Amino acid sequence: MKTLLLFGVSPKMGTGYQVLQQAMQQPTPWRCVALVRDAEFANQLNQQGVITVVGDAMDATKVQEICQLAGADTVIVSTLGGSSGAHYEAQRLIMDTAEQCGIHQMLLVTSLGCGDSWSTMSERAKQAFGHALREKSLAEAWLQTSSLNYVILRPGGLITGEITGKAECFSQQEVHGCVHRAELARVILEKIKADKLENKIYAVVDPSLSMNER
Repeated sequence: MKTLLLFGVSPKMGTGYQVLQQAMQQPTPWRCVALVRDAEFANQLNQQGVITVVGDAMDATKVQEICQLAGADTVIVSTLGGSSGAHYEAQRLIMDTAEQCGIHQMLLVTSLGCGDSWSTMSERAKQAFGHALREKSLAEAWLQTSSLNYVILRPGGLITGEITGKAECFSQQEVHGCVHRAELARVILEKIKADKLENKIYAVVDPSLSMNER
């Protein structure tokens, strides 16, 4: 059984939570391991068969503990967000620790506007989200220059909704739009099914959704 190590799972039921739930419903379920902040939430996940460590992704000891617990034959999925440090410092710690623990695969979720897609953002969006996007771009660069095989997904606006099966991945192409978190989770699981991640960056949007749905 392949192991999925998740960073970014929370009771808010965002993308990380969606990935976890869908992973456990696959025809061949994943062995799921997650670092979570809340002890009560960790107990709930334990009852579902998820292996957890309670701690913060900025805590080097906890990140090392969860990476060692997951083992080398692991795919990391990080959907961390929220606080400023989570966008870069925590991601960097995860990547460095993964290398030290012999893990070779990581999928990182960032956002449209990161890296070479910065120029596609409006000035208003840059003013509103620029700091976070620049930190996420640093995380992308750290991953790309690491020894890890990777996939980086840059979703459009994230909204709550069901799996549509209609999200598309675009490479080196300007796109705008949104995507349901559950649908993004489906795309993530499709990408990590590969034996070796392909070292590529994709923008992810669902053309069937209107931006008015946000």
